[in-house]
Amino acid sequence: SELIKPYLGSKYKVTEIPKSLIFYMSKHSGPVNEIQWCPVQEQSHMLLSASMDKTVKVWDAVDTGCCLKTYSCHSCAVRAARWSSCGRRILSGGFDSTLHLTDIETGKQIFSGKTEFRISALKFHPTESNVFICGGFSPEVKAWDIRTSKVLRVYKAAVQQTLDILFLPEGREFLTSTDAVSRDSADRTIIAWDFQSAAKISNQIFHERYTCPSLTLHPKESVFVAQTNGNYMALFSAQRPYRINKKKRYEGHKVEGFAVGCEFSPDGTLLVTGSSDGKVFFYNYHTSRIIRTLSAHKEACVSAIFHPVLPSLLATCDWAGEIKIWQ
Repeated sequence: SELIKPYLGSKYKVTEIPKSLIFYMSKHSGPVNEIQWCPVQEQSHMLLSASMDKTVKVWDAVDTGCCLKTYSCHSCAVRAARWSSCGRRILSGGFDSTLHLTDIETGKQIFSGKTEFRISALKFHPTESNVFICGGFSPEVKAWDIRTSKVLRVYKAAVQQTLDILFLPEGREFLTSTDAVSRDSADRTIIAWDFQSAAKISNQIFHERYTCPSLTLHPKESVFVAQTNGNYMALFSAQRPYRINKKKRYEGHKVEGFAVGCEFSPDGTLLVTGSSDGKVFFYNYHTSRIIRTLSAHKEACVSAIFHPVLPSLLATCDWAGEIKIWQ
């Protein structure tokens, strides 16, 4: 992409909040569950989307706003999809309980796997590019190795569903957010795991009675944020014992009923989230104040993500199947 070239190799400038709509992309016939920019900087004009319409699409979301490819390897809704670190493959998982690793050029499956549960969360290991973790409607979370097509490890929790997975830096530990909220306590809502031994490190991280549909890591500081169904985002230390920061809460947006994602800007100054009323909220990370809101969609906005290289480019998606690019 000619637009991205001047930014490659230079230091990321301060993130600016986008003001205007550049592309309106609506080729999905069902809600969009997840979007992700390609992690390889030279190919970061490409945006991946996973939808309830059983497809995964790749878009040129920087230059043209066109859909480049559609992949239809699932027989049910695609709940999760991730780029591989090389940017040439897409890992997807869905309500058909299958996993596929697809070559984006040929559309062929490099790897396929079957689980006993509907898949709702997938994450690649940050340093081992052939390893990923998969969770969903099951008390178990599994680590897979693409090279052998086998399950490496099983992580067992007394829950019914895994909502999101977050690797901590280096990948020695990871967090899962779950649907476990009992009447007497809210432990197990966020669980920390030792990746190698599959041991639980802690299940006493978040004590409020809300589930957390998404987790996100700060790009520079050792903290993470959990989106909660209490209509606020909570801040935690990313080091043991993963304490909550009681002084900071990011509130004002609406979450209930949707798996609304949240993310930091690449420079770490802003926290951005969708909202079930279709808005996008931009928070100052340090003060936790709302800086601006953007009326982005008519339906619930489930994801808003900043481009990894271009300092003010934002992609958003919604429950009506629309994807929008803002600058």
